[in-house]
Amino acid sequence: MPDQDSPSGLSYEQARDELLDVVRRLETGGTGLEEALALWERGEALADRCQQWLDGARARLDAARAEPEAEGAEEGSG
Repeated sequence: MPDQDSPSGLSYEQARDELLDVVRRLETGGTGLEEALALWERGEALADRCQQWLDGARARLDAARAEPEAEGAEEGSG
């Protein structure tokens, strides 16, 4: 079971929106070093989660595009 702070259960949109908020907070400044490091680490985890979603979407698109090609090859061999 993932811990509460883990972004692993977030949708792409949730992770992206939180990542944008983290970036805004870091760019604005005014945070101490410890908080800035915690924000940076959270941002890295959120960026990784977004990349997982994008990689999964790319794999699904590639698989969907490959299916008609495979079906066409099977029909042509009969």
